[in-house]
Amino acid sequence: MQQLVAILIDGTIYFSWLFIVSLGLTLIYGVMKILNIAHGSFYALGAYAAASAVGAWFAAGLPAAGSYLLLAVCGLAIGAAIGFAVERGLLRRMYGRDEVVMILVTYAVFLILEDVIKLVWGVNPYLAYQPYTALGRIAIGGIGFAVYDLILLALALAMGFAAWFTLNRTRYGRLLLVVIHDREISSAMGINVARMFTVTFTIGAMLGALGGAVAAPGISVVPGIGVDIIVLAFAVSVIGGLGSVAGAAIGALIVGLTRAAAIHLVPEVELFVIYAVMAIVLAFRPEGLFGRPAARKI
Repeated sequence: MQQLVAILIDGTIYFSWLFIVSLGLTLIYGVMKILNIAHGSFYALGAYAAASAVGAWFAAGLPAAGSYLLLAVCGLAIGAAIGFAVERGLLRRMYGRDEVVMILVTYAVFLILEDVIKLVWGVNPYLAYQPYTALGRIAIGGIGFAVYDLILLALALAMGFAAWFTLNRTRYGRLLLVVIHDREISSAMGINVARMFTVTFTIGAMLGALGGAVAAPGISVVPGIGVDIIVLAFAVSVIGGLGSVAGAAIGALIVGLTRAAAIHLVPEVELFVIYAVMAIVLAFRPEGLFGRPAARKI
């Protein structure tokens, strides 16, 4: 029973930051139909910016309470800046091209940003453990867990609710759903599709960078973390269904619980089980659990 509790809690904790990152990737694909490989670099930039800022914050002897707001500000700020620059400076010139071309373009951006990260921060690891340890630990079912991880879970749930509410209960969300359904009709009806694309991509980049920022206190921030996260985020999105917010949540939960079970029960197959689950889902649901078959225009 204790092992089962550990698997459930570890799985939901892993789900939390993975969902935040995958939500941005899903949002961008759902609106713009772009498989944004550069999303992994947005995550890494958020993690590096947050780790650097937190290190300077505690080196100055400032109170720990402010470091949590600093994490969020760093992630959102760098995500907004880089997302806006990439969309307005590059992607806007590529709209209308084949999806494979867009994948190659975002892959090129990913490679460039990975080198930029090494030029700015070097190759040595950055540690920002202070916010993680400052809140202490709590026992659940006789097992100790960091309070920071539970707050991260609450943040993921809040982000999921905010995404649902925005898409279904606001004017902007309804306009966004119209753009998702048919770009040409949306443009003919007077909706500024280009502006919607800019806002959507920037928000998606902010979510990716925020995921990196809030994950930074619990990991070693090193070159290559962007590669790891983009593979996992793609697995989550494919399992849940590309473009589906609910699918991103379910996919992240499945990946989190599966990975936690593998680590506790059969650690040798930790990397394999995620892709095995993805393969099984695609064998029966090629569009993912919550994805819809794409309509073909004739």
